[in-house]
Amino acid sequence: MKLTSAVVFCGSSLGFNELYKNVAIELGNYFVENQIKLVYGGGKIGMMGVVSNTMLAQGGEVVGIIPDLLKHEEVINSGATEIIVTKTMSERKMKMSQMIDAYITLPGGFGTLDELFEALTLQQLHIEQKPVGLLNVNGFFNHTIQQLDHMVKEGFLKPENRALLLVDETVDGLMNQLKTYKAPKKTHVINKVVR
Repeated sequence: MKLTSAVVFCGSSLGFNELYKNVAIELGNYFVENQIKLVYGGGKIGMMGVVSNTMLAQGGEVVGIIPDLLKHEEVINSGATEIIVTKTMSERKMKMSQMIDAYITLPGGFGTLDELFEALTLQQLHIEQKPVGLLNVNGFFNHTIQQLDHMVKEGFLKPENRALLLVDETVDGLMNQLKTYKAPKKTHVINKVVR
């Protein structure tokens, strides 16, 4: 698939390990080198700031989408190529979805996981057919991945839906998976209820 734009979900903090900042820089550089437009949460702090500012310093295209209610809590990256202000968080997610070819998740907190799982749910329900990638730098998402595997084992997540999440520890490895992604054939979404 042709990958021209991607949303990056990541933290508004940097975490305690320099590895997280470094991978954000590496991803930003990859986007610039491959002319991929970044769509993200619009902040200039934390992981969001590192990815976006890395790209902006090299003339990369950066679109920030931020809900009005967060404008006062987050520091908007006014240097972005474009800033879009939405009324709600839901509108923000919808706008992001309309502008991108793929989803990428870097380390972050509650908001990052919320966005990741909403993206996966859209794929599971066949509302979208876009690749969803997880950059598991420093094993940050190991426990999340284990939880998904446990959900499969316990019968709450189908293996084919678990396979919707592409995981790699390196930027190059993950980007290669995203570029070669083939959407699965549509299957029944909801199991019939047996009475």
